[in-house]
Amino acid sequence: MNQYIGLDVSLKDTAISIREDGKRIWRGKCPSDPNLLAQMIRKKAPRAQRVVFETGPLSTWFYHALTSEGLPAICIEARHAQKVLNETLNKTDANDADGLAQLAEAGFYKAVRVKSFDAMMTRTLVAAREQLLNISTQLGNQIRGLMKTFGLIIPKTKGRVFDGDVRKLLDGNNELAKIILPLLEAWHDIRKRAADLGRQLLIVARESEATKLLMTIPGIGAVTAVSYVTAIEDPGNFRTSRSVGAWLGLTTRRYQSGEVDCDGHISRRGDNRLRGLLYEAATALLTRTSARTESSLKSWGLKLRERLGFKRAAVAVARKLAVIMHSMLKTGEVFNASAGATI
Repeated sequence: MNQYIGLDVSLKDTAISIREDGKRIWRGKCPSDPNLLAQMIRKKAPRAQRVVFETGPLSTWFYHALTSEGLPAICIEARHAQKVLNETLNKTDANDADGLAQLAEAGFYKAVRVKSFDAMMTRTLVAAREQLLNISTQLGNQIRGLMKTFGLIIPKTKGRVFDGDVRKLLDGNNELAKIILPLLEAWHDIRKRAADLGRQLLIVARESEATKLLMTIPGIGAVTAVSYVTAIEDPGNFRTSRSVGAWLGLTTRRYQSGEVDCDGHISRRGDNRLRGLLYEAATALLTRTSARTESSLKSWGLKLRERLGFKRAAVAVARKLAVIMHSMLKTGEVFNASAGATI
């Protein structure tokens, strides 16, 4: 008989539940190490048909490690699983593992495509750079706020100009300078580290033909192109280009029951960072006035802005960009300014 395993993964321990022929035959715990888990599963369930666990911080590591051990690992969508697991009266790791094993046995789950370690490495680079830039912005705002208390108003500047304005205002105020200058030095160091990561990101972008292809689209820079390529990985992962918009949460939600049938806001499911980058790219496309940005896609977006407002138009253009970018990766053709809005 085939055996089905549910794993409820946490940082320290992983709860295991094994089912066979509609009954639980064993459950227990094991340290959250894929190699130890593989040994335990082979010992307790030699005929494992499915090993199911939810998406989470360790899911990429677990999936690739268990797969390399020859186990049929399946990562499933946590939001879908929770709707079933929440039906249990008592919320415990053991009960969650039981529920996951039942989903594995019934086949009632939505499998998630787990990205490769190479793709995750590049995504980590993008995330680390973004985090440093956010910290830099927060530090700059903290410096502005602290100096404002003493009537020292820093003009709206950035970079070296910001540094010079701060030092000029602190000239002669030694007590305040002892407090602000350490923050300014930390701000400098963080910007330097962010610039280092930015250079690494540009190297990655230049080495990828797919990334250079996507950067032919007005408004799409290295960060957005790299993020898109690593999120999609293989264009064949999507049956049609149109489905990418829904995958990124850029399509409207719908509620239909009886005589009620209405559309809501976009679903906001999927990759938050990539969705935000595409929205920024759409904003740049709609607001810049250079000749390079002119295209039928921009004309379509501007007409939509007149009818629905800027934000809705930017979301619609972001969805179009996601679809067009997938089509470009699939065909290998550069951006066609006269046909962009027909996708």
